[in-house]
Amino acid sequence: MAGSRESADDGSVDDGSVDKASTGAEVTALDAPTTASADGDVPNPNDESVGSRIDDEPEEDSAKSADTGCDKAKGAPWWRRNARSASNHEGADGSRLRRRVRSVIRSAAVAVLVAVVAGAGYEGWLLFRQHETDVAARQALETAERYAVILTSADAGSVDKNIADVLSGATGEFKQRYAKAGAQLRKMLVDNKVAAQGSVVASAVKTASKNKVEVLLVVRQSLTNEAHPDPRADITAVTMTMEKTGDRWLVSGVALPEDER
Repeated sequence: MAGSRESADDGSVDDGSVDKASTGAEVTALDAPTTASADGDVPNPNDESVGSRIDDEPEEDSAKSADTGCDKAKGAPWWRRNARSASNHEGADGSRLRRRVRSVIRSAAVAVLVAVVAGAGYEGWLLFRQHETDVAARQALETAERYAVILTSADAGSVDKNIADVLSGATGEFKQRYAKAGAQLRKMLVDNKVAAQGSVVASAVKTASKNKVEVLLVVRQSLTNEAHPDPRADITAVTMTMEKTGDRWLVSGVALPEDER
C-alpha cells in the first residue's frame, strides 16, 4: 500500500487504474448514441418521427423540382419562348382552319341539297308535262278514231243526222268548209241512194302536245249506191288534226295523202 501511494505521488499510473479507465470509456462510447438520441441530437432509427421525416423529404424534393421547373420555364431562353408562342399560334390557326373547312362543307352541303331539290322539282315538272301530253294523245286518238267512222259513214235515209254529227265534232276551218259543202253533199247522197260504212284499220299519234295532236289513220270504207249495189271497199290514209276546245277534242283539219303533197 505504501508502495502504491508512493507511485501515485511520484506521478506514475497504476496498471489496474488504466484498465478500468479504458473500460469505462469504451462503455461510455457504446452508450453514447442512445444517450444522444434521448437528448434529441442524433436521430434514432427506431423512432417513428424519424420515419415520418424521411417520408416527407421526397415530397419536399418534388416540390422543389416543380418549383425549379417553373422557374426554368419562366426563365427559358427567348428562342424557346418564341417556339412555344409559335406553337400556340399554329394551334389557333389550325382551329380556325377547321372551323372554315366545316363552314365550307356545310355551305356545299346546302348548295347540293338545293340543287337536288331544284333538279327533282324540274324533273317532276317534266314528268307532269309528259303525263299531260300522254293523256292528251290518248284522248285525241280515241276521239279521232270515232270521228273517222262518223265521217266515212253515210245513209241516204239519215243524211241530215250524218251531217249534223260531222259538224258537231269539227272546229275551225274544216268545220267551215264542211258546212258550205253540206247542202251539195246531202243532195248527192239522196239522189244516188248512197250507203257507206267506215271502220278504222290502224291508227297512231303523229305529233302531240297538251292541246293539239296529229293522228294518222288508215280507214276502210265499204260503199254501195244505186248504180253499184255490190259493196266496194276502199282503204284510205287520213291525217286528222285534233284540237282541244274546253273539255272536248275536236277535228280542225282532215287531209288525204294527195292533199299533203
